[in-house]
Amino acid sequence: MSAPATPETGRTPLLSVRDLRVRFTRDGRTTTAVDEVAFDVAPGQNVALVGESGSGKSVTSLAVMGLLPARGVEVSGSVTYDGRDLLGMRPRELERLRGPEIAMVFQDPMTSLNPVVTVGTQLDEVLKRHFDLSRRERRERCADLLARVGIPDPVRRLKEYPHQLSGGMRQRVLIAIALACEPRLLIADEPTTALDVTIQAQVLDVLAELVAGSSTALLLITHDLGVVAGVCDEVNVMYAGRIVEQAPRRPLFAAPAHPYTDGLLGSIPRLDTPRGAPLVPIPGSPTQTLPWADACAFAPRCPRVEDDCRAGAPRLEARGEGRDVRCFHPLVPTATRKDLR
Repeated sequence: MSAPATPETGRTPLLSVRDLRVRFTRDGRTTTAVDEVAFDVAPGQNVALVGESGSGKSVTSLAVMGLLPARGVEVSGSVTYDGRDLLGMRPRELERLRGPEIAMVFQDPMTSLNPVVTVGTQLDEVLKRHFDLSRRERRERCADLLARVGIPDPVRRLKEYPHQLSGGMRQRVLIAIALACEPRLLIADEPTTALDVTIQAQVLDVLAELVAGSSTALLLITHDLGVVAGVCDEVNVMYAGRIVEQAPRRPLFAAPAHPYTDGLLGSIPRLDTPRGAPLVPIPGSPTQTLPWADACAFAPRCPRVEDDCRAGAPRLEARGEGRDVRCFHPLVPTATRKDLR
């Protein structure tokens, strides 16, 4: 059975995540990395998971892909793709989905690509596994994929090794591998990490153009709200394993409701900031948290903290404009920010 259409988009979700919880157990100690996470991604829609390192973004994506270790990990909740329960699937069933249906762009191309195998061979492996094509047809398809993601002289690049390519080109190769089977859902985990600003923009443009030219859904995982500004339709802000704010991009950027979202936006350097003005980081460290079971995890770093924030955990509640916020004392949108696009 397909999930009901979301009121924000009016479209039936391709991916529907509900009450996702991931626990890691090691040496008798259990850590909850993801808790109560819920979001939808519809065909042709770009959705972001945003948060600092350690917030649970990548663990969420690995749980969706079924790539978490089998031992010492407990995954519960519901992850439905096109009406099919991913968490209940056998490993071989998931393998058949990965590539043709769901693909992932990993965040570090140097560790994701095999350094002793040519780019062409790594692309060819994907096509050989999922398509009945001749060697010549696969080679032509590989060159076409590299050209599609903006790599010049693709035939020559097929013979090169990852270390012979720049960081931006390696990231484009990962995108080409992910798109080789024309998946319906593309998960991009920090696709612009460690790239300079110019290359970041090029990689994001490639992703946006490729998704816009099809009904492919994009789940973008990043720590940078500036990256999200011109790409995504819906934004999910995560902190300490839980979503603290969900909203369409424009309302969220114009007037963030959660103090953490406001802190992320405030820490982005802007061209219109007066020369010499100091950066405004979020105080404290992501490790300074309280257990969600007892309090608001953001309370130790929050500028709006009150006694009730340390006495109980807030729920994710609707606040209008298609926005949900997990906060006892959300910001009142009296002023609006400029769009970061």
